[in-house]
Amino acid sequence: MNFKMMGRFIGKILVVEAVFMVPAMMISLWEGEADAVRAFLWSLAGIMAVAGVLLAAGRGCEKKFYAREGLACVGISWIVMSLLGCLPFYISGVIPDFVDAFFEIVSGFTTTGASILPTVEGLPKGILYWRSFSHWLGGMGVLVFLLAVTSAGGGDNGFTLHLLRAESPGPNVGKLVPKMKQTAGILYVIYILLTILDIVFLLLGDMSLFEAVCTAFGTVGTGGFGVRNDSIAGYSPYIQNVCTVFMFLCGVNFTCYYLLLLKQFKSVFFDEELKSYVAVTVGSILLITMNLKGFYDTVGETIRHAAFQVVTIMTTTGFATTDYELWPGFSKAVLMCLMIIGASAGSTGGGFKFSRALLMLKSLRRSVLQVVHPQKVQVVRMNGQPIEEKVLQNTNAYLAAYVVIVVGSYLLISVDGFSSTTNFSAVLACVNNIGPGFDMVGPTCNFASYSVFSKLVLIFDMLAGRLEIFPILMLFSRSSWKHR
Repeated sequence: MNFKMMGRFIGKILVVEAVFMVPAMMISLWEGEADAVRAFLWSLAGIMAVAGVLLAAGRGCEKKFYAREGLACVGISWIVMSLLGCLPFYISGVIPDFVDAFFEIVSGFTTTGASILPTVEGLPKGILYWRSFSHWLGGMGVLVFLLAVTSAGGGDNGFTLHLLRAESPGPNVGKLVPKMKQTAGILYVIYILLTILDIVFLLLGDMSLFEAVCTAFGTVGTGGFGVRNDSIAGYSPYIQNVCTVFMFLCGVNFTCYYLLLLKQFKSVFFDEELKSYVAVTVGSILLITMNLKGFYDTVGETIRHAAFQVVTIMTTTGFATTDYELWPGFSKAVLMCLMIIGASAGSTGGGFKFSRALLMLKSLRRSVLQVVHPQKVQVVRMNGQPIEEKVLQNTNAYLAAYVVIVVGSYLLISVDGFSSTTNFSAVLACVNNIGPGFDMVGPTCNFASYSVFSKLVLIFDMLAGRLEIFPILMLFSRSSWKHR
């Protein structure tokens, strides 16, 4: 294990975090929020101190970097980044309990959107900005950002590939261009353009600049932290529709946008994951709309709420325009299923991912055909291309790990004595990075009632879900830390 190089890279991550914290401090300074400014200053001092120690300790490190180091580096980076990133909440007194502050920022960075705050209106604007910006930074990934703007000391000798694979959502990370640094850069350019477009459309709906920026961070990053107590419900139908569109767009694999820029329309049009994503979205909206017949005053209002909730749950954003806890059982069952499926691989959304679901279905179909025709060679294909057995094995391993974590977490947090619906949906909401669940963690409630132990379990779930489980699990494996 190359600890020096890992420490040096984590130090660079902390420098990035500190740089992005400065605008939040400047907003508080502009608004005259003295306590928040003081909190940001102390936080920046702490972050830079830790970064300085790590960078100094990693000086002259060996350049060798393998998959094991890449996975460990990603897992540790996110934990350290969250531990230090929550300091403004804690020091300012906005969230006086450190575990609660840690929970809030992990929820932000992992784009979960689960909150312990009973109210957000009246909080310092600098704090609100940092809270929302954590979605944007975590949506595409802070390591991906670092790879996009710097060589990170590893060139293209495998260093960038291991890190990008560890942090990017989905079963397989491919190169858009030969150099991984350029791939990371392309992803972030698309990400920034979508964010700017979203802000522009929100401003056209008479939203204030501050609220438009914070809402865009939550929408494009598929996070779900709002700046109002009622999330998006209090805004106009136009604003809600804009959020619906951009949440849907950010649930698409970003590779599709790159292919569109290259005018490879055929590849995008026939992409199986994209077609499945669109079909399930439209089908779910239609089913819920029919089930909600007579629930709202007009058909248009029904479709708007149905579309918003389907997209916000499927893309794991977690905004809300209505209390879906009041919906009929069938509609809530559809939303529960969408919680698990999630968005596309290579998007900012969480969940199991459509690509994995398709691979599982295709693998199941092959197993059935092999029983019927044992002598016939069956090949699993995606978009016409054969899938390697290693990818299928990794998908099966991910499913096994996913089930173990969900069941284990459900049992652990059940000690708090809440209902099964509350506990199960809370685990699903955190593992799949959604935010709100059902019952006591529904769209009008929060996670504050859980004990410290349960919050730590849910923090683990959020990190595991955002980092595709294995970078977090390997931190608990003794063999991972042995010298080769």
